[in-house]
Formats: sequence, structure tokens, C-alpha cells
Amino acid sequence: MPSRVRVRVPASTANLGPGFDCLGLALGLYNTVEMTALESEGLEIEIDGEGADRLSTKSNNLIARAADSVWDAVGQRPTGLHIKASNGVPLGSGLGSSAAAVVGGLVAANALVGGPLSRSDLLRHATRIEGHPDNAAAAIFGGLTMVSVEGEELMHASLDVPPLKVAIALPNLRLSTAEAREALPKSVPLKDAVFNIGRTAFVIRALQTGDYEMLGFAMTDKLHQPYRRKLIPGFDAAVAAARAAGAAAVALSGAGPGLAAFAPDHHWEIATAMKAAFESKGLTCRTFVLPVDRQGVQISVVG
Repeated sequence: MPSRVRVRVPASTANLGPGFDCLGLALGLYNTVEMTALESEGLEIEIDGEGADRLSTKSNNLIARAADSVWDAVGQRPTGLHIKASNGVPLGSGLGSSAAAVVGGLVAANALVGGPLSRSDLLRHATRIEGHPDNAAAAIFGGLTMVSVEGEELMHASLDVPPLKVAIALPNLRLSTAEAREALPKSVPLKDAVFNIGRTAFVIRALQTGDYEMLGFAMTDKLHQPYRRKLIPGFDAAVAAARAAGAAAVALSGAGPGLAAFAPDHHWEIATAMKAAFESKGLTCRTFVLPVDRQGVQISVVG
């Protein structure tokens, strides 16, 4: 078995408007986790990049917790462990940073003991840790993924999409997934649920065929965005600015506060327009233009 492995995990944007907790799209922005088995007992964690000043370097670190879940399941673990995390995915952004950490820990730990668990097994572990499977499925499998979970029953599928880029605007606003979920109602009208089911089907079709006109019709939502938008100053202005700059569709990226805009071209113009809208509301803003990642998590043995 290897003594050191390295995994690269993509960011992801989930929900894609109406596909709440069931659609995810992997994006070309990455975290890297290098995991080394040590002969002496102990846990060493070093972190650089995004969140280096905020993330735990103790056993409650998400990467370490994910690794433990694998080793508890297979009944095998190294004596000691060194983890080096190099993070490109911003924390609390709606770009799946926690899923990237969890998937990085799961996949690296599994590889370190010879890979007994399948990627579907690892998605189940990720779902238990994360509480929802959409970002983790995209991070594991890449591309466009759809997933449904109820208790121990989990179904997932990966779908081919043509090359496309996504413009991302990330306002400087602390908004945790827990806070964003707390804003949601406990029940919704039947007509809103029916609306989202229909739109979700067309989002999938539009992304598969590169039909931006259809995507503009479909990427609308009545289950989560109407409630979460109130938590994000400048949300409406940024959406309007993106559309004025040429975006066919704009959605809250995951739980937010980031926005994801879809268009055939002019991506940087769209990102810049969203940035200006957020800044007009007093928020600094980072922007990205990211391709779809088609491969998902990648593993290499380095020792």
C-alpha cells in the first residue's frame, strides 16, 4: 500500500436554481490534499491557501474526520498521519468548500489503505458527514451530477455536458450553510414544488445541450432562493446586472452568498457587472470565471 497519496478535488456549484439538494456541477477550482502515513503515532495537519487562518489543525478538522470515517468502516488505519491541505476553494462561498474537504479526506484515506471503498461508497460517507449529497457528488464524479437520497437509499448519475464556463461573483459576506438552511420554511406550497420539479428537468436538458435560451427559462426557483436572497445585500442588483451584461441565467451558488451566471460568452464582463452591483451595496467582491471540471476527484500516489 502507498505511504503517501495526493488528491485534487474540484469546487462545485449546487442546486443550479430549482434542483435543490439534487443537482451539482463541478468547477475548475481546486483543493489539494496530501496524506502521508507515519510510523509513529499522532496527527499533524498543515494548511495553506484559503482558510489557512481559520481552519482547525486538530482532530476535528473535516479532512481528518472524513479519513476516520473511512478507516472505521474498513477496520484499518495508519499508525500516525500527516495531512497537508492546499486550498483554492474559498470558505463559506457556496462553492462547496466543505464538500471538497470531506471528499479530499475520504478519497485520500481510502487510497492510503488500498482503495477498498468505491466512489459510490465514498459518496454515502460524504452525505452522512455533509448532510446533503449534491456538492459531494459533483466533487467525486465531476461534470453535472444528479443525486437523490432518503435515509440509506441513495441514487446518483453523472451527465455529459458540453464545454462551458461559469461566471462567479463572491461578495465578502459571512453566510454559513447552516444559516442559509435556517432561513428556509419547513413546508412549501404544492404549486411551488411542482414548479421546481418542472424547471429542474429543463435545467438538466439545457445544460446537456448547451441551450442557453432554455436555461434562462428553467434556472428559476421557488423553494430556496426567495428566502435566502434576503440574507444577501445586493442580490437582486447583481442578478439584474448579470443579465444586463449578457447572462442567460443566474442562480445562487449552493447556499450562497456567491452567484453563478451562465452564458455562452462575455463571462468576465458578466462577473465584473455583478462585482460592481455588490460593491454599490457596500460589499467587496471577488470574481472567478471557471470551466466545468469533467473528471472529479483525481488521485496520485507520491510515495
